Amino acid sequence: MKKELEELKQLLIVVDMVNGFVRKGAMADPKIAKIIPEQLRLIKMILAKKEGLAFIKDAHELDCREFERFPIHCVIGTEEAELVDELKPYEKEALVYHKNSTSAIFAPNFMEDIKRMKNLKEVIVTGCCTDICDMNLAIPLQNYFDQNNQKVDIVIPTNAVETYDAPYHNRDEYTEMAYKFFEQSGIQLVKKYGGMKNGK
Repeated sequence: MKKELEELKQLLIVVDMVNGFVRKGAMADPKIAKIIPEQLRLIKMILAKKEGLAFIKDAHELDCREFERFPIHCVIGTEEAELVDELKPYEKEALVYHKNSTSAIFAPNFMEDIKRMKNLKEVIVTGCCTDICDMNLAIPLQNYFDQNNQKVDIVIPTNAVETYDAPYHNRDEYTEMAYKFFEQSGIQLVKKYGGMKNGK
């Protein structure tokens, strides 16, 4: 039985692990698939504890403003906008948010649900892309918790996030920059997630 939002102490967020960033389309980079096994480990860990799991899914209309800056991708109703097959079985057990920008903060109902999680102690952010959608979620969320003096740790396991490589976007360079911004914002980077600090 699932806990109510008000009871959750942990929330695992899996960002944009959809076909359009991993398997097919103009924005896909197959190397991102290497983080799927670690995400599956974390999902099973969280669900075994009956804590919170959330999937963020990129979902755009064809006239999306974002397509002025990025190639057309993850159009609503297409296979690109669906979770990769490995994660699909867990979708029914998760909170699911559809975003039309690079920040899940503005996805319908996302912040409303976060505000209801009064007992939340830790948020684990995984997925892609490290320097875009992960960063545009984690840093504003940290700002929200700071603004409201909530003691919620945001943790990013570096073996469960990844970004893409392109002629104008060097994977290693942009990953390193993202890590610096995370740390500057008070977000914790770990090589592999092992559990909450207090062990609960």
